Amino acid sequence: MSGIHPFRVLRAKPLWIANGAITGVLALLFTVFYVGANIDPVDHMKNLPVGLVNADKGAAAGGKQVNLGAGITESIKKSTASGDKIDWKVMDEKEMKEELGKGKLYGALVVPADFTSATTALTGAATTGTPTRPTLTVLTNQSAGSVGSSLARTATTQAAESASLQVGKELTSQGGTGQAKLPTAARVLLADPAAVTVKDGHPLGSHSGLGLTAFYYALVLVVCGMLSANVISGQVDHALGYTHNDMGPLRLHRPLIRATRVQTLAISSTLMAGLSLLMGSLVMVGAVGLMGMHAAHLPLLWLYSVCAIAVSGIGALTLLAVFGTPGMLVVTLVFIGMAVPTANATTPLQALPGFYRFLAEFEPLRQITGGIRSILYYDAQADAGLTRGWVMMAVGLAAAALFGFGMTSWYDRKGLHRVPTETEPEKAAAPA
Repeated sequence: MSGIHPFRVLRAKPLWIANGAITGVLALLFTVFYVGANIDPVDHMKNLPVGLVNADKGAAAGGKQVNLGAGITESIKKSTASGDKIDWKVMDEKEMKEELGKGKLYGALVVPADFTSATTALTGAATTGTPTRPTLTVLTNQSAGSVGSSLARTATTQAAESASLQVGKELTSQGGTGQAKLPTAARVLLADPAAVTVKDGHPLGSHSGLGLTAFYYALVLVVCGMLSANVISGQVDHALGYTHNDMGPLRLHRPLIRATRVQTLAISSTLMAGLSLLMGSLVMVGAVGLMGMHAAHLPLLWLYSVCAIAVSGIGALTLLAVFGTPGMLVVTLVFIGMAVPTANATTPLQALPGFYRFLAEFEPLRQITGGIRSILYYDAQADAGLTRGWVMMAVGLAAAALFGFGMTSWYDRKGLHRVPTETEPEKAAAPA
């Protein structure tokens, strides 16, 4: 017994300095990752993919064939040629529907088949009553992410409104004295002829969280793997007798079973792989069975969920085995701190600063979210994110195995064995 009061440790400067440095850096990093990634998505937006479709069949006007839709699509492309915020992708209606149905477009602007005929009809001298406005259709895609869909909707709506004004100027300049014979409503309408309508380009089920269930489901899988790794690591250490296990006021301790670091990681990883079957099943039961989440391809969803938890958990176990006590901080930064802002779910990658887009190339949550989104929203199409999800999980598992077993094997060869905690004071108290 030292006779020193426990609260006297609060006078120790190293205690304050060490904990202050760790918690301060953690607070700063989380602020940078979360707030920095989302503070100005419009300014950081670069090459957001948006479809541009001209389905206009044209019409005869003034003795010649006219296609106003072609002029609109061309003017939109030219107006954004000097900028790089929107990547306008000119395509036909079939291709647009396919791309929306794979999450490769955040929205689209469609010039309908009757646009020219409806517009030129406004200049007819015989027009009476309330003229019918031609329309330009803005399509959204919440399945690709609500923020990205909103950004695309804003851009396409502005482009459609500008195109309508440009068409109005052309019609007004070509009308001459004939416009004086038009009804007042037609003359006013001629200056801004097109009505902009907004529709959902890829409707989702009612229990799809406005396109966010894939992200939250994937986040649950990653968190299950990460937190389970912390639990399993502690319980394996207890089972081997290296640590105590405090259960409320009770302290339990098992006889020591000496194990190398490689053996300990192998035991933990095996336990994680087995328990991921249970966790993946319960996650799906909870989300689909209890909460009623809209989902299809349930066998595939179950398999993907199990594998995502297993890979995330083994990756976390690797970091815990290599870094020891600080490993949980590393795990939290890798699987949560850097992962959530770069998941391409709430904010699209095209609206993130370059550093975050770089992180998204390998961050696990982004890869898992893409696969879940493909299963839930895009009929499990391989090129809608599912293939990338499987490939990156395989790469992540291989990297974790090489790094984890490589480092722990090196520790073992160097003689950096784990020392039971109860032997340390015995050695310290032994006579010289």
